[in-house]
Amino acid sequence: MAEAAGAKLRVTQIGSPIGRRKDQRGTLIGLGLNKMNRSRLLEDTPSVRGMINKVRHLVRVEPAAGGTGT
Repeated sequence: MAEAAGAKLRVTQIGSPIGRRKDQRGTLIGLGLNKMNRSRLLEDTPSVRGMINKVRHLVRVEPAAGGTGT
């Protein structure tokens, strides 16, 4: 995966962790997501991509131009 240096991803939680495995809930918290429709702006790194892949059914991912996470 050849991403541009400093590339960012906007990750938004669209699914609830209720009834999910404990590790999936922990992964959402690790991404900075703990409430529905909350978004974070994250660096596009292999570790972040792996976390997103683990909870891909609970999040929406979009490319972002930059800025700060909210």
